[in-house]
Amino acid sequence: MKTPGFLLDMDGVIYRGNELVPGADRFIEYLRSEGHPFLFLTNNSQRTRRDVALKLRRLGIDATDDEVFTCAMATARFLAAQCPGGTAYVLGENGLTHALHINGFTIADDDVDFVVVGEGRTMNFEMLERATRLVEKGARLIATNMDSRCPTESGVRPGCGAIVAMIEKATGREAFSVGKPSPVMMRIARKELGLRTDEVVMIGDTMYTDVLGGVQMGYTTVLVLSGHTSEEEISHYAYRPDYVAPSVAELPEALFRGARIRMTA
Repeated sequence: MKTPGFLLDMDGVIYRGNELVPGADRFIEYLRSEGHPFLFLTNNSQRTRRDVALKLRRLGIDATDDEVFTCAMATARFLAAQCPGGTAYVLGENGLTHALHINGFTIADDDVDFVVVGEGRTMNFEMLERATRLVEKGARLIATNMDSRCPTESGVRPGCGAIVAMIEKATGREAFSVGKPSPVMMRIARKELGLRTDEVVMIGDTMYTDVLGGVQMGYTTVLVLSGHTSEEEISHYAYRPDYVAPSVAELPEALFRGARIRMTA
């Protein structure tokens, strides 16, 4: 078996807002020193991978652009495979439009193949109206993720899923989501690392995205309690993580030997 590789959620796992989770920097240093491949994985489509890598460096983690994989990148690659050279109307910010451009897509306001929705604070109701009309005319509705809420330092704001829900309700069309827990993003990320299914460990702080995505793909899953989920909440779900840990600074040693040990009920 190869050295296990890691898919690492970010907010709640590596940092919380603009503060590093204690010990996260030492954990990344350990992965590097022991030759464990890894990717930082995020459902936030607002920033480019370069922007995300810069944030990590400013927090004390020496990250490169190639170590970051976003749902915007997964969405753009998926759409490029489905419709090479296609067109899209975008509700989102620079991270999403940049990913679409570098994958051969053209951004347009009318007669588009897709309406693509991501996170953002710059959209307005006029843009939502246009998106709704385009979907009514036949454009296919794509969501970078279906997270309904985005925790911020100043409180919760509507996430991509909440924005998409407005268009779904207005049109009667259901969006296709590419970000976690979608197998689309989880599979592309595994291929980025060049690993088999049984060589991947997914570490996240959210049951219904990180852990669910990993469980559906057959990856080893770790729920860390440094973010949005408490240990008591695990029992609310029909699936369970393989491991539960306080944070990435306190992961069980068995993970790094590639062991797959299921938790007992």
